[in-house]
Order: sequence, then C-alpha cells, then structure tokens
Amino acid sequence: MLAYDADLELFRDNFRRFLNEHIAPHYEQWEQQGIMPREIWNLLGENGFLCVDVPEEYGGYGVPTHYSLMLVEESARAGFSAISTGISCHSEIAAPYILHIGTEEQKRYWLPKMVTGEVVGAIGMTEPGAGSDLQAMRTNAILQGDHYLLNGSKTFISNGQHADLVVLAAKTDPQARAKGVSLLLLDTHLEGFKKGTNLNKIGLHSQDTSELFFDNIQVPKEQLLGQAGQGFAYLMQELPRERTAIAATAIGAIRGSIDVTIAYVKERQAFGQHISQFQNTRFVLAQAKIEEQATAAFYNQNVELYMQGKLDVETAAALKSFATDMQMKIADKLLQLFGGYGYMTEYPISRFFVDARIQRIYGGTNEIMKEIVARSLLGR
Repeated sequence: MLAYDADLELFRDNFRRFLNEHIAPHYEQWEQQGIMPREIWNLLGENGFLCVDVPEEYGGYGVPTHYSLMLVEESARAGFSAISTGISCHSEIAAPYILHIGTEEQKRYWLPKMVTGEVVGAIGMTEPGAGSDLQAMRTNAILQGDHYLLNGSKTFISNGQHADLVVLAAKTDPQARAKGVSLLLLDTHLEGFKKGTNLNKIGLHSQDTSELFFDNIQVPKEQLLGQAGQGFAYLMQELPRERTAIAATAIGAIRGSIDVTIAYVKERQAFGQHISQFQNTRFVLAQAKIEEQATAAFYNQNVELYMQGKLDVETAAALKSFATDMQMKIADKLLQLFGGYGYMTEYPISRFFVDARIQRIYGGTNEIMKEIVARSLLGR
C-alpha cells in the first residue's frame, strides 16, 4: 500500500481549495452549457495542477505519479468528473506518450506548454467505424517527402474542442494491419484540421467531446512519435496508465457518492426519523464502504506497480473493469436511498450516476478488458 505522504496531503488540500474557489461556483453553469471555458486550462496550469510528474527540465515538478493521479481522484470526488476526465486525458494519457516515446526536441517543444495549459492535449484513437477494434482504423498518413499527408476522422475525442495537440493513431501503411499503425503529434492549428460540433452526451456534459476531421493535412515528418509502424506496441506500453487513470476517476467518484449520500441520509427524515437510522440505509452504505476499500486496495496496488515499472496490460485491464463496474454499481445503490430526489438533476448523486456510465466504455470497453484477462489465462 502507498505510505502516508505529508507533502501529497498538503498538495491535495491545495487542490481542494482550488476546486472550491474556481470550479464549484461555475460547474453547474458549464454543465448546462455543455462545455467548460478554455481558460480553465490556463488556470490549472498557473496553479501547478497539470502534468505534475513531468520532469523539471520540461517544466513539471518531477513528483511521483500518484501526485498526478490524485488530481484525477479529487476532481471526481468533488463531483466534477468532467474536469477529472479532462485532466486525465491531458496529464495521464497524452503527456506520457510524449515523455516516454518522443524525441528530445518533441519533449522540449510540447511538454512545457502542456504543463502551463498553453497547450491542451488529447488522444485520437476511436473512429466512427472502429471503436475498440483499433486495427480497423481508416485514418491514414502517407509519407510524402518532408511531411505526412493525413486524411480521415476520429470520434468521441475527449478534450476535442479545446485540443491544441492530438496524439493521433493513423495508418502509415494502409496495406498492413497492426504493423501499419503509427503515432503522430498533430498540431490542431495546421491547415486542413477541423473540429466537429461538441457532442451531446448523457453525462460528463461540460467535458468537451468531439469529432475531428483531417483533410490533406501536412504533418511534418518530425512529428512522428517514435518509429513508424510501432503504434500498437506503444499503445500496449501506455494503455496501462490510461486505464489506471480511469480507475482513479472511479475511486474518487465512489468516495464522492458516499460523501453526498451520508450527508443526505443524516438530514432527510421519513416516518418520524432520519433515514440514516433505517437498517437498509445503514447496510447499503456499509456495503458501499466495504466495496470502496476493496477497490482502493486494488487501485493502490496498480499505482505502486506502475511506479515500479511492473504494471502489465492484464492487471491494468482487470483494475479498469473492476473499478468502473463497482463505480456504477455503488452509484446506483446509493441513488436509491434518495428516492425520487435521486432522479432530480439538482441532487449531486444523479450526476455521479450518469457520469459513471461512460467509464465502462472508454479506454477499452469492459468486455474487452475481460477478454484481455481471459487471454492471459487461456491464450488466444
């Protein structure tokens, strides 16, 4: 288990104050508008809450990874899962690809801008006809002299509206399958890039999610990330952190949903007593706490393995599936304690419920996670 860290707890307190001051007063409005302001990224960067585990030479603090994941957890616990998802895509997914695979020039150009919030990062994998089946992607980037000519589209891209940089998976050899996939660092200000409309979702309303379109974009060949044709190998290398970050959102949201339910049942009365006194209420909350502790233990184990360089694809997949299934289950059970009020959007438990549903889909569906675990047990 992760040992107590006084510096981490001080950092956590600072972030909680930031959320209370800069996010809480406006979050409901952003949810109604369907997007948060771009300036929030600059504010996060100015206050030192982006890419914090990036080494100091690239602008970060160089702190252990669990400091970065804590920001994802606490955003979700506060009921701001759209913020949690945005930070996760930026700091836990996009930035590590550059840090671990990029050239020195790529790191020095992109990472400091991601730390300050000048550049918002996104990951571009999913396509309209290729969700979890990444080998079926059709977006292609053909090398022509000093640039790749990029054409195609992506969908369901988190941070899509605000993105300045997309870590993009594309076929550089359309005739090959997995071995034809490469990663590019796509500057969204290049000519031929177009963002679709902000997609309407049942949850995470203020988290901008978009289709992206590429029409004969000339991407400098220096923006190839790693080696051509190694895209799938890089995905297998980096997906464990992405899935651990999704679990960080899950554990934060589980704790947040328990927090708001405890407050509600202590205040709400029925049949002449607080509903916290009913055995069913007490047992449901007790079970939620037990399941939160089990999820946290599994999550902390994964974080430790990741920081030791020992987290494998199968274990990360198991965590992602378990944590997000538990998040959905607990949100549903706790919402029931609110009765009809749980179905009303002004009660935060309703947001915990609807925001939980996507967690079992993105980052690889939980069905795919189970297939990954099964293959580790049974082979193909």
